[in-house]
Amino acid sequence: MTIHAAPPLVAVTATTEIIRGAPRVRVNLAYTEALIAAGLVPVVVPPLPADHAAAVLGGVAGLVVTGGEDVAPSRYGEEAHPTVEAHEARDESEIALINEAYRRRLPTLAICRGIQVANVALGGTLVQDIPSQLPSAIAHDPDDPRDARVHDVRVDPGSRLAGALGTDHLRTNSFHHQALGRVPAALCITARAVDDGVIEGAESADPAWWMLGVQWHPEELTGTPEPWDRNLFAAFARAVSKR
Repeated sequence: MTIHAAPPLVAVTATTEIIRGAPRVRVNLAYTEALIAAGLVPVVVPPLPADHAAAVLGGVAGLVVTGGEDVAPSRYGEEAHPTVEAHEARDESEIALINEAYRRRLPTLAICRGIQVANVALGGTLVQDIPSQLPSAIAHDPDDPRDARVHDVRVDPGSRLAGALGTDHLRTNSFHHQALGRVPAALCITARAVDDGVIEGAESADPAWWMLGVQWHPEELTGTPEPWDRNLFAAFARAVSKR
């Protein structure tokens, strides 16, 4: 009898929200579907106290940090811009998970808010509101369908991100009003929006840590004709499978 190896488990961060009058844990289905299509088993993780991070990551082979609310500016020593809507419990949980993933060199894919919270967790800052603080920037939160590719991104050739995507130039969707500001030494900027230079991708400066962050939402684009976003999840799955 042939025994097949079980697909790897990966932790997927979630938010909380009042839905139909009750507080609930929530993550968009697109994340879990993209991971399942890549051959992984997603395990949804609610916001937890920081001291739970080791227990969570001890049972999985990878971490996905998902999109959502703003990161509280107090986490990087700034006063909040009026537009900021933070989720303090989620900040605590995800910062701890990212730092624990770094300690373990656990493959990590950080998406939209995910790249922002990773930047903060590792010592960086954020642009709190692109429209008011970068007035010459293009619209990064337009009113478009979630699978609409609305602006171009240039990726550094030879970067791990370019290798994962299979290209150094792509068109992406966009749903964010914040962006990476100062980037810490633990990360390398590897992608920017072509039109305004806003940071769109970063990766770990430590080659032993497979960690990629993107500012767009690749999970919403895996059904489009272009292969780039499917490639990204496939690259994450390969990194996870090596654990």
